Amino acid sequence: MGVPAFFRWLSRKYPSIIVNCVEEKAKECNGVKVPIDTSKPNPNEVEFDNLYLDMNGIIHPCTHPEDKPAPKNEDEMMVAIFEYIDRIFNIVRPRRLLYMAIDGVAPRAKMNQQRSRRFRASKEGMEAAEEKQKIRQEILAKGGFLPPEEVKERFDSNCITPGTEFMDNLAKCLRYYIADRLNSDPGWKNLTVILSDASAPGEGEHKIMDYIRRQRAQPNHDPNTHHCLCGADADLIMLGLATHEPNFTIIREEFKPNKPKPCALCNQMGHEVKDCQGLPREKQGKHDQFADTMPVSEQEFIFIRLCVLREYLERELTMASLPFTFDFERSVDDWVFMCFFVGNDFLPHLPSLEIREGAIDRLVNIYKNVVHKTGGYLTESGFVNLQRVQMIMLAVGEVEDSIFKKRKDDDDNFKRRQKEKRKRLKRDQPSFIPGGQFSPQALGNRSSPQAICNPRQAAFEMRMHDRQNSTTSASPNTSLTPDSSPSLGGGIKRKPEDSDSEPEPEDNIRLWETGWKQRYYKNKFDVDASDEKFRRKVVQSYVEGLCWVLRYYYQGCASWNWYYPFHYAPFASDFEGIADMPSDFEKGSKPFKPLEQLMGVFPAASGNFLPPTWRKLMTDPESSIIDFYPEDFAIDLNGKKYAWQGVALLPFVDERRLRAALEKVYPDLTPEETRRNSLGGDVLFVGKHHPLCDFIVEQYKTKNTEAVDIPPELCHGIQGKLTLNDNAVLPDQVVQSPVPMLRDLTQNSAVSISFKDPQFAEDFIFKATVLPGAKKPAPVLKPGDWEKTNNDGRPWRPQLGFNRDRKPVHLDQSAFRTLGHTMPRDRGMPGMYPNAVPLGAYGSPYARPLMGSQQQIPKLLSNLRPQESWRGPTPLFQQTPQRTAGAAPLLAWNRVMQSPNQFQPAQYQGMGPMGYPQRPEDRMDRGRQRTEHGLKRRTAPGGPTRSRIPQEGTAGISSCLLVLFFKHGKRPGFCFCSFYYLWGEGKKKKKRNC
Repeated sequence: MGVPAFFRWLSRKYPSIIVNCVEEKAKECNGVKVPIDTSKPNPNEVEFDNLYLDMNGIIHPCTHPEDKPAPKNEDEMMVAIFEYIDRIFNIVRPRRLLYMAIDGVAPRAKMNQQRSRRFRASKEGMEAAEEKQKIRQEILAKGGFLPPEEVKERFDSNCITPGTEFMDNLAKCLRYYIADRLNSDPGWKNLTVILSDASAPGEGEHKIMDYIRRQRAQPNHDPNTHHCLCGADADLIMLGLATHEPNFTIIREEFKPNKPKPCALCNQMGHEVKDCQGLPREKQGKHDQFADTMPVSEQEFIFIRLCVLREYLERELTMASLPFTFDFERSVDDWVFMCFFVGNDFLPHLPSLEIREGAIDRLVNIYKNVVHKTGGYLTESGFVNLQRVQMIMLAVGEVEDSIFKKRKDDDDNFKRRQKEKRKRLKRDQPSFIPGGQFSPQALGNRSSPQAICNPRQAAFEMRMHDRQNSTTSASPNTSLTPDSSPSLGGGIKRKPEDSDSEPEPEDNIRLWETGWKQRYYKNKFDVDASDEKFRRKVVQSYVEGLCWVLRYYYQGCASWNWYYPFHYAPFASDFEGIADMPSDFEKGSKPFKPLEQLMGVFPAASGNFLPPTWRKLMTDPESSIIDFYPEDFAIDLNGKKYAWQGVALLPFVDERRLRAALEKVYPDLTPEETRRNSLGGDVLFVGKHHPLCDFIVEQYKTKNTEAVDIPPELCHGIQGKLTLNDNAVLPDQVVQSPVPMLRDLTQNSAVSISFKDPQFAEDFIFKATVLPGAKKPAPVLKPGDWEKTNNDGRPWRPQLGFNRDRKPVHLDQSAFRTLGHTMPRDRGMPGMYPNAVPLGAYGSPYARPLMGSQQQIPKLLSNLRPQESWRGPTPLFQQTPQRTAGAAPLLAWNRVMQSPNQFQPAQYQGMGPMGYPQRPEDRMDRGRQRTEHGLKRRTAPGGPTRSRIPQEGTAGISSCLLVLFFKHGKRPGFCFCSFYYLWGEGKKKKKRNC
């Protein structure tokens, strides 16, 4: 479900729910990639039991990626899907179950949204192709340069719909992939794999939730199972909360906005198609052929810990002095229900509720204020109490007018700030930028500098260009005549495209002005707001939708035929008198068949995926359902700025008319098309090491045609019915590869069989509660997550990773001193590395007395030259500490921080350039190069470059060197990062690694 901005809002409000995935990378040995052993412990320090894959979230980025070149053919797409699954499996490493679910035929309420998406995709693709061809012809007509147009067939993503040949081939490829991994990967050794392909009805994520609900209702279910669900849809978060499982985690790709994309015409980076000028790219440098290749970076993954989100919600939703007993699980269900008002795949969101405006926070505050009057919770196990919902919605309706006015004020303020920003950028632009060989180059350009050709002529041209510009802009009120001479007749009128203001879509509703409700119903529904009967009909349909969606999330699909019959939602203030509205749905409804769904969601441009006679119904003017497939349609921006945010005004499909038209063409189906048009089920796979393998093989040997129950003790407590599969994967039989580039499995030991979830009565209610015996996960949040600081006054840092006992990387005192000297002195920001004593160091207010086994000497300095090699007294950092009952005394490097002005440069004789003291031997050896480990370094007179002299007897850190000065006569000692030099009376220079 696409809920715009929901995940962004959630991750900002509750940041500790996000954990970055730790991924073990494959290694190469002599050019051969060594496979990762996924049977080893999870590097994320957590063990998952079940992994669920919402496959559509994997299929789309693998078939038409946005951040890398698209696969050339269908075979490469399948291999990309296999590699993606391997990568997810390597991160999660499930130990019991892998459930792969592909979207099957969806309920009618979802089909309307699918229809809108596919019509949009087809229209936008055709418009983009036409725009690209138009700009290409214009550039070539002007003499521009463009690479030859590639002739390749455009991949139509609409084929990722149940019933197409692509989805049928994908199911075959996944069966081969599962068998291959069960035979070869040790991490799959004892794994149960369930594949629910596109022939099984239902959306992928809801098939997963239905499986979890039905297994939870079994007596052998482990209440402490750790679930991990892979998918990018925002509704997965609500679905995970709806299970009430204490250990539920979501893995998804980390979203990184504003990724660079090359121009579709010239393949150069830095501009879009509409801004392309057809300029040939100049080669810069020897290896410049790689400069404009699309940057390919591996996508990172993150975990979303729902157990941490439950901690946040428990803190936020807990209410005192309630007239009824507080139940956190019921309040979570109410929170999920309130999220439906801001957007879902089945209903348009209310006009007054936008996530970006804090709609969920507003609903929660109203809920906490009104719940004392409601006498109970809004929902229970997926069923809605409409009388209590009415109180919430009317409370929102009371502030609708102020919400619309504030939205207008915020929008005007944003436009004003953007206008001022554009003016400021325009004002700050330099009046003249040299071009050609004198044009400024970006920093970091490693190409060799080009030789200057005819600099006098280039300088003359720049002077003339600058003089012309200064003459033209001498008077702001002058205009140019056709001969380019200035005219004093008055200024020229600014063109519209030069204006600072951007064109705004016309808004006829004006929700911020009085009479907004009348204008809304007149423009959106073409009825008067005084038509109370029609308004009540809209509200009743919306209330039915709220009940249907909640039932869909908690109990399964209540009706395959119900849908919301309007493009727009009512206002919250219209939810009056909804307590007595019916919310029951017809029982026994059946889903569409795959090809019937294609006829309901495809535009005519995607008719090539349908049988010829079915396709003709989309294009024949004499077709009885030709009005279902408009060639063009309007998009209502509905107060938004971009077309993708608008509402596609498509006609709704009449199911009875569609079925009547299809009855005439059903006899034209071939046997293969008839097979693809049938509904299927799930398939279970196990390897030879799995305890259930022998049981399944025995069923095939006895040719038992009746369904048998799975022995739960053989399959991690999983229960269901098994029946023989006609196209089964059997041991000792070759598994043919559907991908030519992959080998056949000649030594197969895996086995597959049809699987069906446990069945329940139609009126059975799955309880939305935590199961008995479930252990609550250890708390992650601390008081510092709610207050800015914790007890000791330091900023609180969230738990990193799953293991709360993991010890963080330790920096000893020398490392803190290094950072303190290296970082800029003017930082002073909390949480950074300021120039201060680290915790536990000598002289720190938090210092502790040293214990018997503790070392005072930092590790970085512990391997220096022995004491007897130094001339003079023992340095302070090597002296034995005098332990006292309190903190240890200040060392020299701490004293210098308290008295930074005590250094006297006059102590050193002979100051060289940059203020460095010169030694006699350095004066003679000025300019001499010193070589160590093959590296040469130019030594500045008087000592190393980029270092400064700290106080006598202190340690100082430069940006690249560790310089230790210990005053002894005129002979200080230097300790570099990789060398050690000692100057002594009458001794040669010596060197040693630190």
